[in-house]
Amino acid sequence: MILGIGSDLCDIRRIEGTLEKFGIRFEARVFTDLERKTSNNRNPRASSFAKRFAAKEACAKALGSGVKNGVNWKDMAVVNLPSGKPAMFLQNGAAKLLDDLTPNGHTAILHLTITDEYPYAQAFVVIEALALEQAKNE
Repeated sequence: MILGIGSDLCDIRRIEGTLEKFGIRFEARVFTDLERKTSNNRNPRASSFAKRFAAKEACAKALGSGVKNGVNWKDMAVVNLPSGKPAMFLQNGAAKLLDDLTPNGHTAILHLTITDEYPYAQAFVVIEALALEQAKNE
C-alpha cells in the first residue's frame, strides 16, 4: 500500500546562488556530512546539492509533514547504494514520523528517483508499506 508520494522541482541556479552567498553555513544546515562530501566531489556540485535538496523536499511531502513539526533537513539524507542507486535514509524526527505512519505488521520502503537537466533538478519519493510476510519474500 502507498503511504505517501512527494515530488519537487528545484532550480539549480537558486542553489548555485545560495551556495555562493551562504556557502558552508547553508551546506551544514541542510545536508549531512556524507551528502556534503558526495556533492562537493561532484562536478557541477550545485547540481548534486540541488538533487539532494529536491529529494529532501519530496520526502517531506511524502511524509506529509514538510520540514517542520520535528522533521529537520538533516533527518532526511540521500545516500547512494553500492550500485549507485540513490536511496533515502531517515533518522530522528523523520524516522519517528515514518514509524508512526507505518501500519502495525508492515514495514516501510522508500523509493527515490532524482534527475537533473540544467537548470532544474527533480525528485520523486514514494513511501510504500509492505506486510512483514511479503517483505521477507522480497
